[in-house]
Amino acid sequence: MMKQVLFSGVIGLFLTLIGTPLLIKLLARKGYGQYIRDDGPREHASKRGTPTMGGIAFIFATVAAYFLSKLITGYTPTYSGLLVLGLMVGMGMVGFLDDYIKIVKRRSLGLRAKAKMAGQLTVGISFAVLALQFADARGQTPASTRLSFITDFGWKIGPVLFVVWALFMILAMSNGVNLTDGLDGLATGASVLVFGAYTFIGVWQFQESCANGETLTNPNACYEVRDPLDLAVIASALMGACLGFLWWNTSPAKIFMGDTGSLALGGVLTGLAICSRTELLVAIMGGLFVLITMSVVIQVGSFRMTGKRVFRMAPLQHHFELKGWSEVLVVVRFWIIQGICVIVGLGLFYAGWAAEK
Repeated sequence: MMKQVLFSGVIGLFLTLIGTPLLIKLLARKGYGQYIRDDGPREHASKRGTPTMGGIAFIFATVAAYFLSKLITGYTPTYSGLLVLGLMVGMGMVGFLDDYIKIVKRRSLGLRAKAKMAGQLTVGISFAVLALQFADARGQTPASTRLSFITDFGWKIGPVLFVVWALFMILAMSNGVNLTDGLDGLATGASVLVFGAYTFIGVWQFQESCANGETLTNPNACYEVRDPLDLAVIASALMGACLGFLWWNTSPAKIFMGDTGSLALGGVLTGLAICSRTELLVAIMGGLFVLITMSVVIQVGSFRMTGKRVFRMAPLQHHFELKGWSEVLVVVRFWIIQGICVIVGLGLFYAGWAAEK
């Protein structure tokens, strides 16, 4: 069964390594180039016209890697896996429409705010409602109406509040990844790290699942997760696909992921967190996305209340560029921050398991 995880990662990596340059040629031929803000760092002007909507590459690669790994190993897809993939594809389609209108129709704002929000709400509500269905033989559904950190805790919040909570997480993380996607390779490299962590979490939860009562290392700390191994398969496919995409997305980027990619990554990361019962832990695991989002909130709040800006420019990565840091320096240091967040998150995850001994 564990071979699925290995196959999905390798296939995802291979598909984006060979598929992304083909997508670059196609997008360049059609003239689908990136719009660059005039008020940003001067060095970014040279990026104008670089092909965007590159998220198509790793979305396709992830979906293909998942189903090919199932075909090779003979295992069937699970409801959790299909729902998480559906959330990724749905959010990616919203981002694609935004990119398409922005670039092809030459409308700088892309989708109207209400239309974009409507698309995200439709996808998010569909995922949240369906995630509470499809109980297995043990009564476990892909999602739970309890809040979770490293496992479910506290009281049930009920299906309505769960849908609201899931929507908040989906919108927050999608916008967080979207804001982080401002420098070559920044969001992609950070995503590789967090999806690698979720691959480990899925495998660990599978090995220590409450369904494996006779083989548990620690009978007092098992995990009530419906399809943990399938979540690891998806996380591995994403890690490989993003790593292959990073080969072409790192500085100087030959292609950008666009809203197509950033909304898809934020959506699928939230889906993994909800279905693995690590909803609050994802705020630590994806700490870089949270930090960059908060920089925008602080900047906007400060300007509206005092008329003064805290940072030279928001999101945070551009503040350091305007302070004189090179783009590569910002990216590498922010990757280090994301790596620390992942280490802390995994440490807390393991500590929670060990504390139950």
